[in-house]
This record gives sequence, structure tokens and C-alpha cells, in this order.
Amino acid sequence: MKKNIIICITTCMALLMSTPILAGDNDRGFSVKARVGYNIGGTAPLSVPATIRSIDSFRLTPSVMIGADVNFSLTDNWGVMTGLRYENKAMDTEVTTKGYRMEVVKGDSKIEGLFTGHVKQEVTEWMLTLPILGTYQIGESVTLKAGPYFSLLLNKDFSGIASDGYLRQNNPTGPRINMGNKEGEWATYDFSDELRNIQMGLTIGADWQILQHFGLSTDLNWGLTGIFNKDFKTVEQTLYPIYGTIGLYYNF
Repeated sequence: MKKNIIICITTCMALLMSTPILAGDNDRGFSVKARVGYNIGGTAPLSVPATIRSIDSFRLTPSVMIGADVNFSLTDNWGVMTGLRYENKAMDTEVTTKGYRMEVVKGDSKIEGLFTGHVKQEVTEWMLTLPILGTYQIGESVTLKAGPYFSLLLNKDFSGIASDGYLRQNNPTGPRINMGNKEGEWATYDFSDELRNIQMGLTIGADWQILQHFGLSTDLNWGLTGIFNKDFKTVEQTLYPIYGTIGLYYNF
């Protein structure tokens, strides 16, 4: 966590030092926005599989975003926006499953099979994101934007606990392994090393200038690549990061 804070502070300082220089040269046809925001969403399949019977809880996480963008004007209305963002796309949830394929560690043994019971899952992905967006200006206050983004993961975690149930080892009729709801009785899993280091997706959103320099922003960020490496097969469904971002920006 300390490493993330140091990276965040360093990124902020670099952005704040560079933006006044860029913003002072308006004759070149570009503007600079420094922005902060909060990501709300989750990492999930496009449709909830039948093996997940219910979502029991969903808790907010420290999914902050900070960055800066440069908008290059091509015409009076059209432009191109790019920049750099340091952000976290995280999720903390609990679900009830039936026959959900998992690989877990119980005691000193690693076992794989179909799990029925309670699953607590934590996902954390700190990353640097590069958006490349086309923009369209509506009047003086609203800017629409859309395009691809590319993210490089700096810190990643995908882990959790399987409890209050049982696992059928290897197949639906395999040996039954019971799991309780106390430490030592439950099983754990950690697929952090299987997360992709580079992800990409699409962003669509809008900026709304409400004061001379300050504005509000909203974005929908839809991952196109699953979060796991292609050769990872333990989790059967492809999981996509789908997050909305609500934020503020300062237009230099």
C-alpha cells in the first residue's frame, strides 16, 4: 500500500508541474484537465451463470482515480483527448454458489472441483491507464468523449475464502470435502498471479463545465479483455472489468 501511495503522489506532482506549462500555450489548440474520480463497478461475466445462486453483499472499495488529460482541437467541435490516469478497479463481494468450479487450498492441500456454499471475493487492480478518445463539443459546457483505453497493472490481487459448504473433488460425484465458517475449517484461493498485466477496453462519457475552471465528469469503462491470462482455465467464465467513473476536473 505504501508503494501505491508513493506512486500516486509522484504521479500527482508530475501532472501538476506539467499542466500549467501546457495550458499556457492555448495558441496551439489544446487544453489540459487535471481530474480526480471514483470508480464504481465490478469484475464479472457478461451474464451471471447458474452456478452463482445469489449476490449476498457488495461493499465499496478505495477505487480512486487521479490523472490529467490533454484535449487537442481538430475543428470547432471535434478533437482528440489523451492522458494518463493512476487508478484502482477493485471489488469486495460475497456470493452463494452451487456447483461452481474452483481451485482452493485447505490446510496444506490444493484441491479442485465443484463448490457449493459461500464465497468471499476481493479484487484489487492498481494500474496506469492511457485513454485515446475522440471528443465532440456541444456548446461551451459539454464535451462528449469515446474511444479505447489501455491499462498496465502495477499491483494486483484476486483472492478469497470458500466456506459454509462443500466441494466435490474433480467432478459432481467426486469425494465430498466439507468446509466450515471458521478459520481452519474454510478454504482459501489466490489467482493473483493469473491476472493479465495489460488490459484494454472502451470508454464513453461526458465532461460538463459548471464553473470557469471546474467541471463534472462521468465515464463508463468496459473491459474488452478478460482479467485472466488466456491459458488460465480454473475460472470457467470470462470476467470483464466494468466500471463507471464519477469525477471532478480542473480545466487550466
